[in-house]
Amino acid sequence: MYHQTQLNNIRSLPLWTALVTPFTKQNTIDFDALAVIAKEQAQAGNGILLLGSTGEGLALTESEQLSIVEFICKLALDTAIMVAVGGYNLPNQQQWIERCNKLPIDAYLLGSPLYAKPGSVGQIQWFKSLLDTAQVPCMLYNVPSRSGVDITIDCLQELQNHPNCWALKEASGDLDQFLSYQLHCPNIDLFSGEDAMMPFLAKAGVKGLVSVCANAWPSATRCYVDLCLQGDDNNLYSVWYQAIDALFQVANPIAVKVLMYQQQQISNPLLRPPLTHLELSSSKALKQANEAITLWFEQNQKLNYVGE
Repeated sequence: MYHQTQLNNIRSLPLWTALVTPFTKQNTIDFDALAVIAKEQAQAGNGILLLGSTGEGLALTESEQLSIVEFICKLALDTAIMVAVGGYNLPNQQQWIERCNKLPIDAYLLGSPLYAKPGSVGQIQWFKSLLDTAQVPCMLYNVPSRSGVDITIDCLQELQNHPNCWALKEASGDLDQFLSYQLHCPNIDLFSGEDAMMPFLAKAGVKGLVSVCANAWPSATRCYVDLCLQGDDNNLYSVWYQAIDALFQVANPIAVKVLMYQQQQISNPLLRPPLTHLELSSSKALKQANEAITLWFEQNQKLNYVGE
């Protein structure tokens, strides 16, 4: 069982970056680039989520997945590491958690089972089995656009007092869904899984953000999240909404990888099939978004913003 200090440390992080997985032209993992972008996240004070949908986790082999987690752990970064758990086969997911339990990670992201669309009973059995296997705090993940169903209120009410159940990443894009979780499940921390929803959900009591944008703009996104949580949303909507819209004009993480390639953070924008950077016909909107966010962050730095 983890120590309470570990839970306190991860609870202090308002921003987790769902890290992309960079590839070489030979379609292998680009560990040099991975080290650079992970270190930039740590320097910005952001937690790191590995192998999520933004990291193309399910397009990787099990050996590739493990190699990424081991590699990031060996970097000994001064930030917390969360590892995604996702798929359909429960015993395989439990075995994956058991492997990662042996590594110095700080949390798990537990995804809803794909394709099956279980009801409350099936969801409770699934998540409880994973929570029982884990040895660190866990964040559940509600993403009906990928899983086909929402995590039910009954399920979350049943699990919110499990000793390993720390938080929920809410990515339905539905404010009513968020408010329903907040009302009926007060013992679990709620995080936004939608970058664009952060200004609205901050007013409703969200604890933080699991972000795609932070890949391209680590410090600027941290500033954005901090200002949202402080209630200072002046000029956030127009600048950030347009930038976020550019990053989601095609399936994630296509656009953010193209942008990171333009920024020279990664050596190429390649993705694993069925995703491809060729889906993006023009990068004009990305260029404009990058210029807008860069200028916005420079202006906020001049106003003496200091990230924690």
